[in-house]
Amino acid sequence: MAVAFLNIGGNVFVFFLSLLATLAPQVRANVAVFDNYWTQRQSDALKQTINSYDPNPLNVTNHLNYHVNLAVDAAESMNSPRRELSQVKSGRKTQKSNGKCLAYNPIDKCWRCDRNWEKNRKKLADCVLGFGRKTTGGKNGPFYVVNDASDNDLVNPKPGTLRHAVTRDGPLWIIFARDMLIKLQQELMVTSDKTIDGRGAKVYIMEGAGITLQFVNNVIIHNIYIKHIVPGNGGLIRDSEQHIGLRTKSDGDGISLFGATNVWIDHVSMTRCADGMIDAIDGSTAVTISNSHFTDHLEVMLFGANDKHVIDKNMQITVAFNHFGKRLEQRMPRCRFGTIHVVNNDYTHWEMYAIGGNMNPTIISQGNRFIAPPNEQAKQITKREYTPYSAWKSWNWRSEGDYFINGAYFVESGKPNAWSPTPKNPIPNKFAIRPKPGTMVRKLTMDAGALGCKRGKAC
Repeated sequence: MAVAFLNIGGNVFVFFLSLLATLAPQVRANVAVFDNYWTQRQSDALKQTINSYDPNPLNVTNHLNYHVNLAVDAAESMNSPRRELSQVKSGRKTQKSNGKCLAYNPIDKCWRCDRNWEKNRKKLADCVLGFGRKTTGGKNGPFYVVNDASDNDLVNPKPGTLRHAVTRDGPLWIIFARDMLIKLQQELMVTSDKTIDGRGAKVYIMEGAGITLQFVNNVIIHNIYIKHIVPGNGGLIRDSEQHIGLRTKSDGDGISLFGATNVWIDHVSMTRCADGMIDAIDGSTAVTISNSHFTDHLEVMLFGANDKHVIDKNMQITVAFNHFGKRLEQRMPRCRFGTIHVVNNDYTHWEMYAIGGNMNPTIISQGNRFIAPPNEQAKQITKREYTPYSAWKSWNWRSEGDYFINGAYFVESGKPNAWSPTPKNPIPNKFAIRPKPGTMVRKLTMDAGALGCKRGKAC
């Protein structure tokens, strides 16, 4: 039997060529018939997971923090100390009364102040930071305009529908002709190299099934609403231009990443999904979740779903500039394995805990604001599950520059900087900068969620 040796994060793993056959019963997700097509996609995805792992995560986190500092400094220089940014009732506004656009976080600053954003849509693909920083989506493909909100034919979707768009071969930048409410009859199977760009329209994925990214690479989901997602019953569903597959019942996730790499989810508003809002499992890595707004849910994000899936040691995810809002209970996120950078998010509500996990994930919390609930039993931000202190005391869970309100507290473990050894090829010293503190979070996240972008105006 042939053997392949892989060095991942300083640990050597042995992969037999029979790995796929061993894992297949566990990782088929909702694939009812695991045919040659899905076997090949799984094999390609496993290779992509390994190739997408960054052995120097400190470079990535410092690079993001450096750009946050640049963006904040530029915004503050435009804003007189005596003239604070005015805010509407929702706490959102990007322009001062003098008409100058203000964007405090670096992802937004990269594109939002361009009045001609509609003509320069693909500029967005240059703006992602964090572990998903190499994501380009459909940048290298043509535009596809969705002009039909129906989802009636799952096998041969009608041209002009979202399902038809996301199942085409090759890269596409998908936009919408007008405001739409799309009720997906079954899970939406997105192929590689796609951007779903809802700017200029109010696009609701609502009261139907959710979005699935299974064994795909290079996807951007931007500026849409995902609400009231329910499980789908499964059946024959087109999952690419050349293939139709039999699916079992879907879980009811808002966005499900399954063996997906190089994914960027930005400015998405999510409310009430039957299962998780965003789940990333089974080899998903190189992911950034940013500028999004979450409300009304029990279990928000699950990163890694099974203690046996050691491939998730490769998982690297950035969670940045998001607002975790009203009526959320837990999992913001809940992690198994991997390295998770949680930076400059606003945690205004949780009922049980905010950040949790097991199986020794590395969690780096930097510059977040945590407002604890009134419940005295829920002040602790962190939760280690199914693990005694003797085991988790060595896990690298670190807090730096976080802002704690109403009795919130973060239980650290491990050693400072132990999570990322000195890189072999370190970034320039100018990038080695501390994160902006949690006291800045309201400005950094004030526009979290789907935006009301209008043509001819800064978004």
